[in-house]
Parts: sequence; structure tokens; C-alpha cells
Amino acid sequence: MDNTDQLPTPAEPAAGAPVSRAPAASLLPLGSITPTGWLLDQLRLQAAGQTGRLEEIWPDVGPTNAWRGGVGGEDWERGPYYLDGLVPLAHVLGDEDLIERTRPWVEWILSSQREDGFFGPQTNDDWWPRMVALKVLTQHAEATGDERVVPFLQRYFRHQLEHLPGRPLRSWGRARGADNTLSVWWLHHRTGEAWLLDLVSLIDSQTIAWDDYLGGDLITGAARVFSHRTHGPNVAMGLKKGAVDWILDGDDAHRGRTERSFANLDRWHGQAHGWFSGDEWLGGREATAGIETCQVVEMMFTCEVMAATYADGVHGDRLESLAYNLLPASNDPRMLGHQYHQQATQLEVSVARRDWTFSSDDAGIFGLEPHFGCCTANLHQGWPKLVSSLWMRSPRGLRAVAYAPSRVRAEVGGAEVTLDVRTAYPFEETIEIGVEAPAGHEFDLLLRIPAWAGEWDLSVDGETVAEEPVDGYVTVRRAWGPSSTVRLVLPMRPRVVRRERQAAAVHLGPLTMVHPLGENWIPVPGAPGLGEWEIHRRSSWNVALDDVAGAADWPVHRATVQDVPWGLTGPRPGQGSPVVVEGRSVRATEWRATGVTPDPPPPSPLLERGADGDLLLVPYGVARLRVTEFPVCGSWADRDDPDDPQYAD
Repeated sequence: MDNTDQLPTPAEPAAGAPVSRAPAASLLPLGSITPTGWLLDQLRLQAAGQTGRLEEIWPDVGPTNAWRGGVGGEDWERGPYYLDGLVPLAHVLGDEDLIERTRPWVEWILSSQREDGFFGPQTNDDWWPRMVALKVLTQHAEATGDERVVPFLQRYFRHQLEHLPGRPLRSWGRARGADNTLSVWWLHHRTGEAWLLDLVSLIDSQTIAWDDYLGGDLITGAARVFSHRTHGPNVAMGLKKGAVDWILDGDDAHRGRTERSFANLDRWHGQAHGWFSGDEWLGGREATAGIETCQVVEMMFTCEVMAATYADGVHGDRLESLAYNLLPASNDPRMLGHQYHQQATQLEVSVARRDWTFSSDDAGIFGLEPHFGCCTANLHQGWPKLVSSLWMRSPRGLRAVAYAPSRVRAEVGGAEVTLDVRTAYPFEETIEIGVEAPAGHEFDLLLRIPAWAGEWDLSVDGETVAEEPVDGYVTVRRAWGPSSTVRLVLPMRPRVVRRERQAAAVHLGPLTMVHPLGENWIPVPGAPGLGEWEIHRRSSWNVALDDVAGAADWPVHRATVQDVPWGLTGPRPGQGSPVVVEGRSVRATEWRATGVTPDPPPPSPLLERGADGDLLLVPYGVARLRVTEFPVCGSWADRDDPDDPQYAD
């Protein structure tokens, strides 16, 4: 339901007062987008697993938690982190039991505000966890229309404006100030009060200048000492600062600076799936460096913020890359346990020595609280915020940020519009959108064309749409209704991406494809929570890609997506995967491992090779044991290149 009519109308700014820029797109009210198909199955697994049962299995968010009025329990970030996922999960599912579970937390937070505007546990006065609590309250207000939230924020932000000069942001708050600013913008877009712009400027002055560091002074290898600037989740949160600043000053140079930050992170820390390492500090480019689950979900949120602010298609590409690769891989298929760190190439899930920049030996197991509890509290926001960000409101209609099976109900141009997105994407190529609107109602549908899509086919009721993308979007403008069908086909052909040492990674659409190793799940007796597991492989791992020049023609096989979408159905490699690429490989006999950690891929082309064979590649997110980056046998050159001596007559 659209509850925006229950929120205050923005006040007219005073003459001469600065005026902020509205983001190019905006989130629909929480609950306007609901999951269907495989995505609904995934969120139901989450609700039945770690998120839905966390309060009963983890004392840190139990009755003693200070953020729900408890005594003697956790009073810092874990309660707000948990709510930042529980609230959107409850409302995108429309799950009354989960909604009821949010109420004691929200009611206590609202009742905790002092006369001076400060709020939260009296035992902790850190600005940082309150930044997360603010995100909780704004989502709650959008979903319910709770009229108490706006005056609550006004009082708190007056407190910040008065007290931040003498008690400035520090430590985690200084690294993550952009999240504080987002909530100030949420209020400003509803009230228009000019003094909020002064607070935005004040918070900005106390927040790390992330694009200056990431775009210029970024470390060029694995971090060896702690710094907030090289902490993976901090980097993921900090990347949104340019977009948050753009709302104030409208300076398009922020885009370029942020893109330079992304490029620099990829240059020095980018892995084969396209994302920078962080285990828990930035860890370089090797496929065995880890990525923290907090980093994954915070990077998703940053992409969602940038998609709304700039409305460039690249941020939807990035969001899908995270959501359809790293996010499912961070949890077991049924979302009963999670890893603190995942590895792009992961030969074993176990308690063992790995070359993390900073973490304990159990950081890679699936369980309730491997290594440290921040990810236990924070993992919950990933899937539900993806749902709430799939489509956004644009000035003249609706914008597709990411594709997944879902249903959208929104007010557009004074009329109610419904979109029924029917697809098994990213496991298939076709996205069909049923559009219901009053007959003759005119509005835009902006459909994202991913950067990886070399070709596409778009039609409305069988009529081809030949518009060219602008900033990654094709705009379909027409008088709709009462019922129309939009059909977008995004052909997915395997593509090979070059890495160091002439190594390679394989992608299919938004999916990174990996060599699965077969999985023997071994439960740990007496483990806390819903279970804890090590996983041992059932097949050899050291293979090299062959015939990479012909990869675009490798066969692709698809199957029905199962009730557990991001898992394999048997112990054999690739068994039950919803999509499989049939590649070519050879045994890389010279590629060895030290303990549970493979050596870097040997330089390509290989000079020593084993037997030829087929290689079944599956999506990264369905395989918890996998090889993602491969050495290469033979030439990278195109077989049709007459100047390549390897293929000369």
C-alpha cells in the first residue's frame, strides 16, 4: 500500500534558502513490491531460518537487548542491524507474525527519546548504532504511515545539529556518516526545512572523504594493519558518500570520482566475480582472499542508493552481480547458517588456517556466529532490500533497477498501476511483464539493458520496441491499459574474462559460473543455533579451461528452479543446478594447493596438461565449494584470426 499520503507535505523553503536536489528515482513505499516465484521461495526460507528464529537462538537479540528495553544485554549495533533486515522482510512478505515481532523494538526506540532529542540505550551514546536505527524507523514509517517518526527525527536531528560540533563523529560513525545523512535527506524531502541542510553539511565535514582515498590513495595490496579506510564493510558503506553529497550540491563530478573509486578497487582488490575482497580488511586480487558477509549486504545497499540517486543502469548491473552471486553464497542453501567470509575459490569449508588479513580460523564455516557476531545481526537486509529496490519511481513512471519474479503495485500519475514480472531470471533469458493500468493512462516504463547484453529483444503486445538505451535504460512511453504484456529477452552467451597470469573467469549474464566440487556436508555436533557445518569436496579441483576462444558457443542447459533456489540437490558436482554451462577443460596437473588453500593459478597457457574433458559450470551462488578463476590451456586468440600462427594452415 502507498502510505505517502499519511506523511507530512514538504514545507515551502524560505526565500533564499538552499534547496536540495531530488534523486533521479525514489524507492516505492515498503511493501509496494512483493516477491513471487523463486524469489518468494528464497524469502520464505529466510523467514523460516536465521531471520525468523534469531531471537530464540541468539541471546544478543533476545529479551535482554537494550534496544528493546532489556537490561544487561547488547546495547550497540546488533539490535539495530537485526531490525534493518527484519522490518523490510516482514513487510515485503506481508507476514503478520514478523510484523508483530518488530513492534516491541520499534515501540521501545520511539519511547526512548529524551527531552533533548537523543534516544536509544542510556548505556551507549555512540552516534553509529543510531544511524542504523534511523534507517529502521524510516522504513517502518514508509510501510505503516506511522506519524510519530517525522517529529521524532526532527527532535533528534536538532540534537545532532547542536551537539555534533562538540561531540563529533568518530571511529565507525566517522567512516559511516553517509548513512546518517540518508535519514536526514529522508526527512528533508518530507518537510523541506532548511536547517536540515546545515546538518547535512556538518555530517559531511565529519565523515571520511571516501572518494579522495579510494580514488587516489588506496592501498595496492592486502592490508596489514587496521584502518577504517581499509575495512571492507566501511569501504562498501563509504562508496555511497558521493551520491549522498550529490543530493546537496548537484555536482555531477561525484559520479566520476565514485567510478574512479570502483576502478581503483577493482585494479588492486578486484576478484574474478567482479567484487573487491575484504577479509576483514582489503585483501588483494587473489581468488582465495575472503569477502565478509557484512560487506556483501552493505555493498548491495550502497548500489541501491546509487541506483536511486543517479539512475544509471550500471548500478543495477552491480546490484544483480552481488545479489545473484555473493549474497546466496554467503549462506547455506536453506539460510540456517552463514559464513563470516566466503572465498571466490573455496576448496573446503572448515576450521583451518587461511591467509585472511584479519580473522580467526572458523570464519569460513557455516553457522550461527562464525568469528564475530556482526554478520549474524546484519545479513538479514540483503534479500528484502533487493525486493524493495527492484523497481523505483521515476519522474514520469517506473524504472526497473533489477529483474526478478515480483509483483508491483504503485500509484503512477494519479492512477494505480500493477506490474506482474514473470520470469526465472537470472536463470533464464526472458522477462515478461504484465502491465495493468486504466485504459489510456500514459506513463513511462524504463527498462534496464545490462551492460553485458550485446543484444536484446524488446516488444509490447508483440510490437517491437527499437529505442536505443540511454544510461543503460530503454524508455517505453505510451498510453497503457487496461492490460498489456512487455517481453524483454536478454540472450546470455558464456563469456570469458581475462585475469592476471592470463587466467580466466566465466560469466553468463549476471551470473559468475564456477567449477563445483561436489559437497559432503558434515554437521558439527552440539553446535549453537540452527546448526553448524563443514563441507568437504567429492571431486578434484585443479582444472584449466580449454577452447576459451570458442566459449560463446559452449552449450547452456536450463532446468526448473527448485524450492531451494540457490542450492544443489545432490552430492555430485552440479547436481540440481538451475543452469549449467558445458565448457571444455584439461587437468591442470601443475596446479597445487597448500593445505586448504590453492596456490595462485599457474601462468597460462599451461605447458603441462592432463586429459581433456567436459567441464560443467554452475552459478557461483549455488556452489559452496567452487573454483572461480582458472588457468588456461591454449591460446586466447580468436580462431578466425588469420594472423594467429597457432591457427595458421
